[in-house]
Amino acid sequence: MNKRDMRDIIERAKRAREKKAGLGDDINLERYNTAGSEHDALKSLAEVPQEHKQSLLRAGIEPSESGRSGSFLLQDRSVVFSRVKSPGLELMSTTEALKRYEWLATDYLWKAIPVDMDKYTADVELDETNGYFIRAKANSKVTIPVQACLFITTDKTGQKVHNIIIAEENSELHIITGCSVAHAVQSALHLGVSEFYVKRGAKITFTMIHNWSGGVEVRPRTAVVIEDDGTFISNYILMTPVKSLQTYPTAYCEGKNARANFQSIIYASGNARIDMGSRAVLKGERSRAEIISRVLATDNAEVIARGEVIGEGANASGHIECRGLMLSDNAAITSIPELKAVRKDLDLSHEAAVGKIAEEAILYLMARGLSEEEATSMIIRGFLNVDITGLPEALARETKKMLDMSLEKVM
Repeated sequence: MNKRDMRDIIERAKRAREKKAGLGDDINLERYNTAGSEHDALKSLAEVPQEHKQSLLRAGIEPSESGRSGSFLLQDRSVVFSRVKSPGLELMSTTEALKRYEWLATDYLWKAIPVDMDKYTADVELDETNGYFIRAKANSKVTIPVQACLFITTDKTGQKVHNIIIAEENSELHIITGCSVAHAVQSALHLGVSEFYVKRGAKITFTMIHNWSGGVEVRPRTAVVIEDDGTFISNYILMTPVKSLQTYPTAYCEGKNARANFQSIIYASGNARIDMGSRAVLKGERSRAEIISRVLATDNAEVIARGEVIGEGANASGHIECRGLMLSDNAAITSIPELKAVRKDLDLSHEAAVGKIAEEAILYLMARGLSEEEATSMIIRGFLNVDITGLPEALARETKKMLDMSLEKVM
């Protein structure tokens, strides 16, 4: 990218510094800072202090690096660890990658997401604190998952990251990303821009575990560009409190037979304010998308669960399924599925349902020897038992283990 193009990006970001997002509560960014949160590099993830290891585990990060093809840890604003163990895989900070590869800025930086989308994307450009770059080279099959953790350990920190993920032609890439916060942190901000590029015949499976706390405000901005015969599968799990979260990742199925699957499991508790969902734009011929979400709301939590499929390509198909379960009279769930068709040869559908645990179901289980608490727990586990597709067997086991750990913590 030449200097003129870079100056244009910076100027666009500056003009958008006060641009409020179209969805979600507005955040006062001046409450958070990036100063005073530098950390020394680690030789191994085993060196992570003991008090932090449990937080990493609950975000799906394995400190031993067992069963991982690579590991990346960002602590506040510092890259403290990065290691690759698999051929055909590249893993480093986005800052380092932009210095190493001129084409990265020219061809990928801010191409899937506009830098002036809102004040949060603008702030990431103007005050970026690293991020990760992951690339599977052409024809490489990285089926053992890469793990990347964005970890906040300093109070009132504003963590702002820009991630770029590329699966080159006919490659396969599996990622577990965990976002987590240390127990001592009472208030923090996380802004995360993630741009995914799935090339012809490639596949990315992306499993995201959010392990926040009741004082953290979170604004991810994610977009995916999928070429011919490419596949993107996203599994998102949030089982811990959060102050506010607004996320609406968009997959652009540009190529023929491009495919996107989004699956989300949300347990909203405390006073959480969550506005989440997924969008798919089906541009390619025979492109398809599926958006599935399971939402539980308890205490005083409020959740807006969105889903949108826009059909533009010939013979494209898409489906949205949103189910919500109310566990409190003071909680709220709003389901907003949207379909848009611009041609006649499309197959788009949606279904949505919000309700409570049926009393007769609890009584049925209690009659068979379970306590009321055990019966309720079993029903909730069954409700959350989404068939997470597209994962290798080992990764599916890991994801189920992470979900079980989260359930043990909240139930």
